[in-house]
Amino acid sequence: MTFYARRKKFSSLSVKVGTIFSKIPLTPNQWTYISIIPALLAAYMITQQQFLAAAALFFIAAAIDLIDGSVARVTGRATLFGAYLDTTVDRYMEAFIVGALLFAGLPHVFLPAVVWIFFYYFGSIMSTYVKAAAKEKGFVQEEIKGGILERAEKMLILFAGLVLAYFDPAYLVYILIILGIGANITALQRIRIAKRMGSK
Repeated sequence: MTFYARRKKFSSLSVKVGTIFSKIPLTPNQWTYISIIPALLAAYMITQQQFLAAAALFFIAAAIDLIDGSVARVTGRATLFGAYLDTTVDRYMEAFIVGALLFAGLPHVFLPAVVWIFFYYFGSIMSTYVKAAAKEKGFVQEEIKGGILERAEKMLILFAGLVLAYFDPAYLVYILIILGIGANITALQRIRIAKRMGSK
């Protein structure tokens, strides 16, 4: 499936989700705030090594993250602040999960687990930062997109890692290694994209 086909399919799903949940008397921003609750609960479950429960709660948080934007678009209440708030809360949610992983007692795989957690989180931060910095510095006028690991793919892989951790926590460490490599490559790809866009 091509990128445009995936995007069209996602847009269709987003409209359906927005239509259903717009019937609930909550604003898009309220949905965004609500998503913090299951994310915090997922983080707690990770610290208790209850990985299946953590995966379920993480999935709920991600689903609510889809709902807020979908409701905003369907109801015509999409705002720049809403998009900004959504992105900011996404970063907090990711930090909750990563912070919890430090207390999950994950096993040593080649190196201590904390190294791989940092490697992943650093790559995740940088893949976001290089995009924001290019626009903030005026180097590019449009938002940079692309790279092998967009946020949706990253969250899906992390979800899979939490499920696999139920069988063996070492699997989650391997997932973190994959995420770290992918996130850091994405950051480098976005630097190259920024350079290309800024040279036009």
